[in-house]
Amino acid sequence: MHILRDPNFNFIKYRWHALVLSWVVILAGVGVVWVKGGLPEGVEFSGGTVVIAEFDNLPSIDHVRNALGRSFPGGGGNIVVQAYGPKADRKIMVRVPQVGKESGTDLGKTARDVDAALKKSSLGGYRIAGTEIVGPSVGADLKMKGILATVLSLAGILVYITFRFELSFAVGAIVASAHDLLITMAFLAFFGYDLTLNVIAAVLTLTGYSMNDTIVIFDRVRENLRGMRRDNIAQSVNVAVNQTLNRTIITGGTTLLSVVALFFFGGQVLRGFAFTMIVGVITGTYSSIFIAAAIVTFWRRGAPRAKAAAASAVAFAPSAARGPQTERSRSKQKKAKTS
Repeated sequence: MHILRDPNFNFIKYRWHALVLSWVVILAGVGVVWVKGGLPEGVEFSGGTVVIAEFDNLPSIDHVRNALGRSFPGGGGNIVVQAYGPKADRKIMVRVPQVGKESGTDLGKTARDVDAALKKSSLGGYRIAGTEIVGPSVGADLKMKGILATVLSLAGILVYITFRFELSFAVGAIVASAHDLLITMAFLAFFGYDLTLNVIAAVLTLTGYSMNDTIVIFDRVRENLRGMRRDNIAQSVNVAVNQTLNRTIITGGTTLLSVVALFFFGGQVLRGFAFTMIVGVITGTYSSIFIAAAIVTFWRRGAPRAKAAAASAVAFAPSAARGPQTERSRSKQKKAKTS
């Protein structure tokens, strides 16, 4: 199946524009995270209690926050209250960052306090639809494991591609993966999504997805370098990207359709995972074409030309050596004729 017939786009021409665009998005994301005081973490990492209440008549967020503030010490300033799911579900999520000691029934005390505060309020009838409790030490352990899993996956990719191809390709792939991670985190900050285990799972999934796309392009680049020795590295990479463009569009398009459906119909629990996948599929395809390929062209600039020059020198050397020999043989033949 061909979406495009014999594509011949000059992607490498715009590699600098792509790099500038990526830096703008990354720096904007860093700015947003800095203003907010960090990327908000889900209860899995920060520790805390989440209570989901389903009301008979959906109250406003401010009314729920005020009701909880009257019952919690300090006015409940650390409590996060937000809508959960579509309005038709009439659900409100309450998240309390701090929990009691991790012993006995202390972990459930905060959830009971939230329930009691809602009962004392005039918000109307409700029921507790779900509760999630994570202690602080468990949250810290999950955070460390999430970071470790990401770092080890990138290190494994670096080692694999170094042996499978060569160092320049491995560096390009790792830079592209790091680029995808930073861009994804930037968009999570832009749209206010929490960093949860689902998001980490999506990031690791996208790392493998983007790397697969990058390896397909790199494999075609390696084949082109063998058959296009007189072309520079930018031309070889650009031809490889165009040769795999139909495959990239079909693979990325079908994956994107799946995660978009998951985003709209998968429910609130999977919303962060689906959003991360949407951003990651787009930026992974973008980085495979522009970022990874650009890094290879920067690293190996002039290498094919050097090989071509060496090949030309080898081809010229025998003819140069034969030239004087031919002249001497001709002079000898002239002497023989005159004698």
